Amino acid sequence: MQEETVSLETLDGVTIEAGIIRTDASEPLATVIIGHPHPLYGGDRSHHVVRALQVAAWELHCHSIAINFRGVGYSGGEHDNGDSERLDLVAACELADMMEPDANIIMAGYSFGAVVALNVTHPLIGAWIGIAPPVPLMSSTPTASSHHRPKFLFAPEHDQYSTPEQLRAHVSSWSSTTVAEIQGVDHFIAVGAKEIAHTALTQALRL
Repeated sequence: MQEETVSLETLDGVTIEAGIIRTDASEPLATVIIGHPHPLYGGDRSHHVVRALQVAAWELHCHSIAINFRGVGYSGGEHDNGDSERLDLVAACELADMMEPDANIIMAGYSFGAVVALNVTHPLIGAWIGIAPPVPLMSSTPTASSHHRPKFLFAPEHDQYSTPEQLRAHVSSWSSTTVAEIQGVDHFIAVGAKEIAHTALTQALRL
């Protein structure tokens, strides 16, 4: 498993750093695009939950693209509270389309990255994965909420920012959305990230 670092250009002209891990499979099942946790609190694409999603993608015969949101690492631009960051993930969708035009996209994210991911729609997106999306950051209804394709959300049992019950209540009116509780961990998922990522992707790929 080897990562390739590339630069993407967003619709508003910002250069974004991304890491691609390509599957060895001759026919990839999907391309997994991953958003990282909040950049103002140290989040970037090297976060262990992001890495766990990349490893799970490779093990399940998928490509993955993990980006650094604008203002993070070698990405240009400035942090925009999740608004312009949507364009960063859209740029990754365009790359995924060029890489594998016949493969679906799984749009995934952890924490802040999950909220941004849920605000991105694209014709190739087959499913969304949101790991520990904080309810307080969803002040407006994400654009994916009414989409007919599935959303798989994972709520840590001891999450400091929103309980599983609060997340379930918040998304109760969303279309095609399930919420699974992650037992025994808090928002930061210090243990078990690989297993959670594997479970999430297996569900999204409907394996």
